[in-house]
Amino acid sequence: MLYVNDAGGNISPFTTAHIQGTLPSMKQRITGLILTFNGQRLLERTLESLDFCDDILVVDSGSTDATLDIAKRFNARILHRAWEGTIPQFKYAFKHVATPWVITLDQDEYLSPELKKAIVDGLESPGTACGYYLRRRSFYFDRFLKHSGWYPDYLLRVFRMDGFELRGILPHEEFHPTGPAPRIPHDIIHYPYTDLSDQLSKISAYTKATAQHLHAQGKRGGLAQGVSRAMGRFLKRYFLQRGFLDGRAGFILAICDMMYVFQKYLLVAELHEQEEDR
Repeated sequence: MLYVNDAGGNISPFTTAHIQGTLPSMKQRITGLILTFNGQRLLERTLESLDFCDDILVVDSGSTDATLDIAKRFNARILHRAWEGTIPQFKYAFKHVATPWVITLDQDEYLSPELKKAIVDGLESPGTACGYYLRRRSFYFDRFLKHSGWYPDYLLRVFRMDGFELRGILPHEEFHPTGPAPRIPHDIIHYPYTDLSDQLSKISAYTKATAQHLHAQGKRGGLAQGVSRAMGRFLKRYFLQRGFLDGRAGFILAICDMMYVFQKYLLVAELHEQEEDR
C-alpha cells in the first residue's frame, strides 16, 4: 500500500481518491540515474534493479576500477565530470535527462523486488503525484539497522523532472517534491560501507566539506561547542532514536556519529584561526 502526505502533513493511505489527473493508464517514461566513482562493488545489482527504465544515465567522476565496464554492459549512457559534490553533479546530470520521470540510486544501493514492482505499478497511473518517497534499509557492521534514526529512512528518489526542487548542504543533497508525493513502504537495500576503515574515510571527507560550509556561513566552532554538540548527538542517536536496540551496531554508529560532530566543530575553529593568521 502507498501512503501520502495530506495538506496538514499527516500520513494517510494512498487511494484512487488522490488521483485527479487525466493521464492514461500507461507506464511513464523514466531514466535511471546513478553518480559513480569506483563503484564496482554493487553497481551490477544497482543497474539490474533498474532494468524497467527506458534509459540509464551514469555520471562518472574518474573511476579507475570496473565501474565503466559494468555500465557499458547495461547499455548505460556514460557522462564524465570531475567531482565537485553531489549537488553540482546532479545539476549537471539533470540537464541530460530526456524523460519526464527520473529515479536516482547511489552506487551502493539497489531496489528490492517488491519495491521495483511497486514503482512500476505507480508509474502506470501516477495521477497528480509528482514523485514517490522510497524507504531505505541500511546494513551497518553486522546487521540491517531498524532504529538509530536510520530506519525507516524515506527519501524522494522517484520524481517528475518538473515536480521537484534540489536543495541541501554539501556533501548531501535533498530532493523535495512540489506536489503530492506518496510513500512506497518497500525498501531500497543500502550497503554504505565496505568496513569500518571505509566509514572513517568517508567521515573525514564529510567532516571537511561540512566544516568548510559552516565556516563560509560565518559559523564558529571550538572545543566546548564540539564537546557539547557531540555529546548531544550521541544521546540523540543512541537513546532518543533507540540505537541501543540495534545492539553493537547501534553503539558503534552512535560513537562514530559523535566523532564526526566533534571533529566538525574543531575544524571550523581551525579554519577561523587560519583565516585570522593570513
